[in-house]
Formats: sequence, structure tokens, C-alpha cells
Amino acid sequence: MYLITVEGGDGSGKGEAVRILRRIASDEFAFSGVHLTHEPRRHSKLGMLAINAVRIGDHTPMEEAGLFAADRVDHSRSWIEPLLVEGGLVISDRNIHSSLVYQGVVGELGLETVAQMNSAALIPDLVIWIDCDPERAMRRINSGTLRSISLNKTEYFETSEIQKKIRKGFSDLLSGEIKVPPPFNSSPIVGPIKNEDSLDDLETSLKNVLRTFIQSRPHPLNTDPSLVDLKSLKRLIEIVKSQRTLPGFEQPDHVTSESFLENLSPAEWFAKAEKNWDSESAKSQNVASTPVNFSIASIVGTLSLIGTTDVARMRRRMGPVRFVTTRHSRRILKWLDENKWVNKQQLHIPFHEGASFRLRAEWIGFGKVLMALLPLIQSLNSWRRKNKDSKWSEAMGDLVRFAETDKNFSSAINSVFDRLKLLGTGAPGNKTPYDHSSLISWWNSGG
Repeated sequence: MYLITVEGGDGSGKGEAVRILRRIASDEFAFSGVHLTHEPRRHSKLGMLAINAVRIGDHTPMEEAGLFAADRVDHSRSWIEPLLVEGGLVISDRNIHSSLVYQGVVGELGLETVAQMNSAALIPDLVIWIDCDPERAMRRINSGTLRSISLNKTEYFETSEIQKKIRKGFSDLLSGEIKVPPPFNSSPIVGPIKNEDSLDDLETSLKNVLRTFIQSRPHPLNTDPSLVDLKSLKRLIEIVKSQRTLPGFEQPDHVTSESFLENLSPAEWFAKAEKNWDSESAKSQNVASTPVNFSIASIVGTLSLIGTTDVARMRRRMGPVRFVTTRHSRRILKWLDENKWVNKQQLHIPFHEGASFRLRAEWIGFGKVLMALLPLIQSLNSWRRKNKDSKWSEAMGDLVRFAETDKNFSSAINSVFDRLKLLGTGAPGNKTPYDHSSLISWWNSGG
């Protein structure tokens, strides 16, 4: 879903930063996969042509830029893009901004020329700038850390003089002193993050950056998040339908029931959940004060589909846009258990972490409604904050009016239609909503 690139001069510690980012992302967030890569690629013919060009130093800046661009476009479309579409997080050691600096600034080709040559490549969703004093960077380079990569051949730009030019190039470009040309000016840039102290300090800085970025749920620059999420939901439903469970993981009938609304409308489910949500208790434990919340919807919605599960198994099923950390997932489940929303049990199964959870039967319907309406959850949450004394039955009618003027909101409604096609309407025999009028009807009556 997201392409994160790590930039900086040679010897700045980009490789270490990439590895730290992967560990943080894998431990804390439920993407379909966290994938590391680098540019230029050492395992492709195009990448090796680019690498050999800078090792020898006998190519013009235009020739170098062409080789790097060819490798980047092929890398973007053949390897990175398919992973993003599946909901993965790709972290790359170098990307377009390196070419802008090395060939555009230092090579004096000009930023616009380099950007045009790379215009068919993917746009980084986040650029993390790692900085280090050039003299210290040269000591790292000469110590042998990078020599295995270079096959004991010094690249022509690995001199103190050129490294200082490179550092200034990154500083000017990534600080905004000089403008990044389109389409790559869409990438947010964080930094400089200094890598001159301990790895613990570097990890702390990177953890803050990654958490802030992911938990803000920015719109991806290279994929349609609604399609990515729909793929995730399809996979989840297919797994639930086909899986065989271990003893202690028996799946109750109501998990797969198509009659999940149980004679309540979605609006009535929201009212019931709100009435039974202890806001003060939730806030005291750093849990959302309302059940109409993205984190709550992600967890309760997932539990409504998969039956009994432990935290790790649940997070593997949550899908790529469930931006809830492992720690917060545990906090929410603990509160749900204490407040009688889930049943907790200890299972004595080898290689199993122990505590497992099952959403109580009386909340399965609400969980599935949340899963269907996930693209609109934040909008519904905002509506409630502005209309504290209104009835939930009024919410959908008020919200769909925005769809006529708000393209993103209209897209979210279309995503709800697609999700209901997969989940069902909750009342067998009722047609799936297909326009604003039928969505309002489903919201207030179930069909």
C-alpha cells in the first residue's frame, strides 16, 4: 500500500535505517507484508549496468541518469507495484531523490530533466532523510562496511569533496531550499534524522516517524486504498469459509450467518452499541470513547468474521489498512473483555500464545455492520460529534448529501456497496444497496 524510501549520502546509515524500519513495521502494524529493496538493484541486468557506470566513472551524467531511470521504472512496475496492490509496505534504500541529487544536482543535468526521465516510476509515499557528517560517512565507507556491495571497487563519487557536494544536494533538495519537480513533489519528506549517535537513538527517531505516518492513514500515492482493502476482505472471507479449526477454535454458526442484522437496522445497531459503550471507562484505559471509531471497527469487525482467535492470528487477518498497533490491539481487547464485549479463554495448544478471544454473539451483527461501513466510519464518527442529540437514523441521509460535491466521499460510498456485495446485506433476500437512496433504506431498515 505504501512505498517508503530512505535517502541520504553514502555512509549515512541508510541500510541500517531500512532494517530498523522493517522491524518496527513488522512488529507493530498489520500489513500483508513488509518488503525491503534498494536502488539500483544488484540482482538485475539494468541495475548492474547502473552500478558499473558509477564504479568506473566513464559515463556522462545523462548516460548514468538513463541507466538509473530504466532500472527504477522496471523496478517500480514489475516488483514494487504488485506488492503495494496486495497491501504491502515496501521500504527502499534509495529511490528517485538520489537520482535528483547525484545526476540532477551533482551531475548538473538539472532536476527537471531527471524527473522527466523517471516520470513513469512510482512516487514515494514517504521520504525519510538520514544525515551524517561527510567525514564520518567516509570513515564508514573506508572501514569496509560498503565494500562487499562494491566488490572492493571504489565508486568514483566516494571522495570527501564529492560527498560534501552530495550532502549539500540532499540538504537543499529535501529541506525545500530547491523545489522537487513534479510528479515527485507529492512525496512528504521527514528529516534530517541524524545518524551520528547510538542505534537506539536512531531507532527511537524512526519509530516516531513511522508511527506518525502510518497512524495518520494518508491516502496512498500509487494505489487505490478501497481496492486494496476490498482484496483483503475477499481473502479474509475466503479463509473463513475454507479453514479448518483447531480444538478450542470452533466457529459458532452466527459467524457465517447471512442473517447477521437479526431484525435490527444498522442505525439501530449503532444506537445499541453506543448505549452499551462505557465511555468513561474506555477513556481511562486509552480506548476510544465511542464504538464508532476506526480502531474499534477494525478489531470488532475482524472478530465478527473469524470467530475465536489470538492477537497474532487476528492481526494477520486484519488486512493492510487496519492501522492499529499490536500494543493498542491488546489494550482494546483487554477493555472489550472487561466490559463483556468479548469472551476470553486460555487454550493449551502447543506453539499457541495462550489467550484467545471471541466476540460475544450479541455483537456479531454490529461487527459485520462495522466491517461493511469501514470506509465511512470516520465520517459517521464526525457526524455524531456534531449531532450529539440526533438519532442515528438521521446519519446516513445527512452524510450522503456530501457525496454530490465530495469525490472522496462518493468513492467511500461506492466501497461500501462493494463490501456489502461480499458480506451480504444481513437480511437474506434483500437487494444490495446500489445508490444513495437504497443505502439510506438499508441503513434504516436493513433493506
